[in-house]
Amino acid sequence: MMLWAQVASMSSHCCSLPGISVLRSGPCFSTSTLEGSRSKSETVVVVFFLRIRIFTAGMGEIPDFLTEEECKLIIHLAQLKGLQKSQILPTDDYEEAMEMIEISQMDFFNLLDHNQDGQLQLKEVLTHTRLGNGRWMTPENIREMYTAVKADPDGNGVLSLEEFKRLNIRDFHKYIGSQKVKMSDAVRNSQHTWLYQGEGAHQVMRAIRQRVMRLTRLPPEIVEHSEPLQVVRYDQGGHYHAHMDSGPVFPETACSHTKLVANESAPFETSCRYVTVLFYLNNVTGGGETVFPIADNRTYEEMSLIQNDVDLRDTRKNCDKGNLRVKPQQGTAVFWYNYLSDGEGWVGELDDFALHGGCLVTQGTKWIANNWINVDPNRRRQQRFQQEMERYAGSGAGAPGEWTVDKAYSGVHVEL
Repeated sequence: MMLWAQVASMSSHCCSLPGISVLRSGPCFSTSTLEGSRSKSETVVVVFFLRIRIFTAGMGEIPDFLTEEECKLIIHLAQLKGLQKSQILPTDDYEEAMEMIEISQMDFFNLLDHNQDGQLQLKEVLTHTRLGNGRWMTPENIREMYTAVKADPDGNGVLSLEEFKRLNIRDFHKYIGSQKVKMSDAVRNSQHTWLYQGEGAHQVMRAIRQRVMRLTRLPPEIVEHSEPLQVVRYDQGGHYHAHMDSGPVFPETACSHTKLVANESAPFETSCRYVTVLFYLNNVTGGGETVFPIADNRTYEEMSLIQNDVDLRDTRKNCDKGNLRVKPQQGTAVFWYNYLSDGEGWVGELDDFALHGGCLVTQGTKWIANNWINVDPNRRRQQRFQQEMERYAGSGAGAPGEWTVDKAYSGVHVEL
C-alpha cells in the first residue's frame, strides 16, 4: 500500500515535491476529489487507494480516468492536427554528430568495458550502440558490423584491447550511418502529435490537465508549464522498445524546459520528466501492452538486461518475459515516477526501474496519450524557470499561447 507524501505549502519557489512512499508495515488510505472526470456537471469523489491498482513502488493504474467520449475527442483532435512519424534520434548527419564526441580510443574502450576485464563482450558494446542511427541494434547486428569492419579477426565475438586499438572508430560510425532503417527495425514504430492544454485550449483538454494536477498533487505552476499532451498512434506492427522517459542530469546536461532561463551553456540536453501519466484511448484487438521489464526486481544491473542473446528491452520479441505488463483498456490511466527522491523533498536520481516499453501491436490499432510533468532536478534552475513564467504572465501577456508552447517544445522531444 502507498501513501502520498504530505504536500508542503508550494509556490513558484517549489520548496518540495509530493511523491509516493511505500509502507511495508500495513495499509494506509487517503481520499481526494477528482473533478470533471465524468461530465461537465458531475463531480466525482474518488477514494484513491481503493481505486488505484498499485503495481509496485511508484507505479499505479486507474481505470475509467477518461470517458469514452473524452478518448474519442482526443483522437479526433490529434487527427485534425496531423500526426508525424515518431523518431528517436535524427538520422541525418549521424556520422558527423558522432565525430563531434571528443574521446580517446583508450577512454572509449574503458567506457564500453563495464566489468573492466579488458575485453568487450557483445552485450557491453550493444549497451552503447543500441540506438544506432535510430535502428534497434541486436547481437546479430553487432556481429554483422564486426564482420563488415573486420573488427573481430578470430571471430569469437569478443574484442580484446589489442583488437580494439587496431580499429578506426570512424568505421563503426560510418557503418551504422550507412544502414537504412526499416520501420520494423526502428527503436520506435509509431506516429504522434502534440495537443496544447493551456489557456484557450479545448475545455476537455483543460479538464484533463486539472485532473492530472489532482492525481499528482503537483502545484498548478509546474503542471501548467510542462509539455503539451502527446498523442501516439501505433498501427499493426507498431512498437516502442523499452526506454526511460527521462534521462540522468549531470553537471554538463540541461533540462529541455529550463535551458533558456539557465544562463549557462550545456553540451547535452534531456527531457526532465518527473512524472508520466499515460492514457489508453482505445481497446487494442491484439498486443500493445505496456511492459515494465524489471519492475519489482530487487536490484538493477544494466548488463543483466541481455542474457544469452535475450534482450529484455526488445518489445517485439521479448515482451512476455517482462515482469509487469499492462493491457490497454480504453480510459485507463497508468502513472509512474521517473526519478527517486533526493531525501530533501526534491528530484533525485533517475529511477532505473521505470524502464518501460510498448509491446508489438499484433492486431488492430493502438492509441495512447502521454502527460509528462517536467521538473528540473536542479532546484535553482526550476525556481528561475517558475519566476520567469510568472514574470511573463505578470507582464500582461498572459500565459504562453499554443503557438509559443508548440514552438518551444518542437525541438526538444527526443525520446530516450
